[in-house]
Amino acid sequence: MPRPTPQRPGPGQESVWDYPRPPRLEPVAGRITISLGGEVIADTEDAVRVLETSHPPVYYLPISDFAPGSLIPAAGSSFCEFKGAAAYFDVHGGGEVRAGAAWTYPQPSPGFAPLADRVAVYAGRMDACTVDGETVTPQPGGFYGGWVTRAVVGPFKGGPGSTGW
Repeated sequence: MPRPTPQRPGPGQESVWDYPRPPRLEPVAGRITISLGGEVIADTEDAVRVLETSHPPVYYLPISDFAPGSLIPAAGSSFCEFKGAAAYFDVHGGGEVRAGAAWTYPQPSPGFAPLADRVAVYAGRMDACTVDGETVTPQPGGFYGGWVTRAVVGPFKGGPGSTGW
């Protein structure tokens, strides 16, 4: 499938089509929160984001900034050609459980060491995820873990017909 036509970013926006491949890491200036079951289970100003061509950013928070008991190791694993082997967590909050809704890279590949001891979550499986007070929209399709905010434009990989991008 041919590359889609990128949307033109407006003032204060960035296009995911300007992100590199292989991806890069970047510190986040701002507050990130994650809520589940009516409780804030993570709150940090120490996040990093992974930027990869055609994907909205994936936000990684320090494991230590999650509420005690909110991340329980889960079965399963996956492999990213850039970041390495991922391990998964079931996410608990306010009496709710979301199986396999978070992941980490315990021993990330060279170049991605800052992801060690950090966790990303699928925004669509939480009550809400925010970046500086803005509630994010999950990346389309459910497979990838990007967070869409007003600051990024696509089109975004993950929706129907985007497999070959």
